[in-house]
Amino acid sequence: MVGITHKIMLAEIRRQQSLSKSIIEGQTAVSTGVTLNKASDNALAWVQVSDIARAQSQQAAWQANISYGTTRATNAEANLAEVDTLLQRAQVLVTSARNGSLNDTSRAAILEEMSTIRTTIGELFNQKDYQGTPVFDEGQSVLVPVSRGMNLAVVATRQEVSEGIDVDGTPMSIDDMLGQAMTALEGSDDAALASALDAVKTGQSHIVVEQARQGVRSDRLDVIGTRLTDIGLDYTERRASLESTNLSEVISNVSAQLLQLEAAQSAFARINKQTLFDLIG
Repeated sequence: MVGITHKIMLAEIRRQQSLSKSIIEGQTAVSTGVTLNKASDNALAWVQVSDIARAQSQQAAWQANISYGTTRATNAEANLAEVDTLLQRAQVLVTSARNGSLNDTSRAAILEEMSTIRTTIGELFNQKDYQGTPVFDEGQSVLVPVSRGMNLAVVATRQEVSEGIDVDGTPMSIDDMLGQAMTALEGSDDAALASALDAVKTGQSHIVVEQARQGVRSDRLDVIGTRLTDIGLDYTERRASLESTNLSEVISNVSAQLLQLEAAQSAFARINKQTLFDLIG
């Protein structure tokens, strides 16, 4: 009989400990707002949350790629805009040299500015960022994964933006065009200046087209980035619905468990005040 009573008391102690643990978990759920902390809390929800967590991790990687691509695209757009401005200035200089009234000093000043324009444009085409990544890809565009099964070229290649431009059937680079203009300026030949001016205009038109293409790349990045953000919000909302605490339900359960625990502890205290002879009758 004593053994039976001892086992009953141990069982009651374990029951009260379990009840206390459940109360603590409920109180934690109320304070943190999260009720799903382990698989045993809700096996199905746990599996779903694990799947969502993996998807969120992949989404984060794609979002990082979008951010990286957007930065490169922005740099490319800025450089192309600056090249466009410089080529427009080169056209003004060549045009001014055709009026036939330039003295040697003015011609030297124009040549000096043309040389600066040529150098600056070359630097813009070959520029690299602080990590050593070129603004324009070399040879072949780097494809950036931005979604499942989707890889985007976020910038053009240096060759695409600056070389192989058709000028009256002859492929030329922007640098070739500016070099031709400088040679024409040195020779003071109006026909040569007119031909050089046409070449620079062709080059500037090519840059305008490249700006439009870069704008399309940037727009695609923006659209995909927005879509990823929307999907991410859906994931967050779904995960929160699975993990979050139903306050009214949890508070009600904790309150009921507290009453049970208080009653059990009170009864247990009264039993412990009895003597061994009282317990065995």
